[in-house]
Amino acid sequence: MGHARGEVVLEGRVLVVKRIAVTYTGLDVADEDAEKVQRVLAVHADGCPVARSIRGSIDITTRLG
Repeated sequence: MGHARGEVVLEGRVLVVKRIAVTYTGLDVADEDAEKVQRVLAVHADGCPVARSIRGSIDITTRLG
């Protein structure tokens, strides 16, 4: 499970999404796997079609919640 929160700003008279922060929740990660999970989160956007499509236009961050 998780949730995403977008930051929207007004540019002229148009609302524009500038940032999306994704937080993954409900994951049961053992202490010894925490570093591995952080590495996966750091690179997973490279394999996400949506993230790749908006790269350069909208900043995306991910974290465990």
